[in-house]
Amino acid sequence: MINDQKPRCGWCGHAEDYQHYHDTVWGRPELDPQRLFEKLCLDGQQAGLSWITILRKQENFRQAFYDFDPTKIVAMSDRERQALVTNKGIIRHRGKIDAIFSNAQAYLALEQQGMSFDRFIWQFVDGRPLRHQRQSFTEIPTETETSKAMSKALKKAGFRFVGPTICYAFMQAVGLVNDHLVACHCHQEVDQLMQHTEVQV
Repeated sequence: MINDQKPRCGWCGHAEDYQHYHDTVWGRPELDPQRLFEKLCLDGQQAGLSWITILRKQENFRQAFYDFDPTKIVAMSDRERQALVTNKGIIRHRGKIDAIFSNAQAYLALEQQGMSFDRFIWQFVDGRPLRHQRQSFTEIPTETETSKAMSKALKKAGFRFVGPTICYAFMQAVGLVNDHLVACHCHQEVDQLMQHTEVQV
């Protein structure tokens, strides 16, 4: 446990790795297309599980999927793909594993159409993060009209495990929205980062 007594969003609990993720990653605007792709894939892996389970396997996923480089993922051999099902370091779910390959193909297809993945994702907030002032968890939705629109567009583009709830969790994590509670010590810092974030879409 990080023994600093800082007020945090309650969902990160007392585990040091979870608190570190909350303090340094969650809610901070992510502009790198490959890192956005990674997070979307990992959020899909979370379906039916807790995020801490995926977080603790993140490095294993990176090793198994070439640091989420879509070009390298689609080039993986049949033998490599088959080995993933028995890889205890990741989620051994055939559908979820196959989804990462589908998502890599969809990512590259967007690029071939002249659409970078960062622009594709950030277009749903017009290139500027939504800076919320949440006072309590009861104010935070599990999905929004924006996450529904993102989900629909991602599915149309060929992505899988991208339902509206997964998309909103993704939006929270990569800083399209600031859902740190106002009382959280990260809220103001993230809000300031967002003031200076703009993506041309």
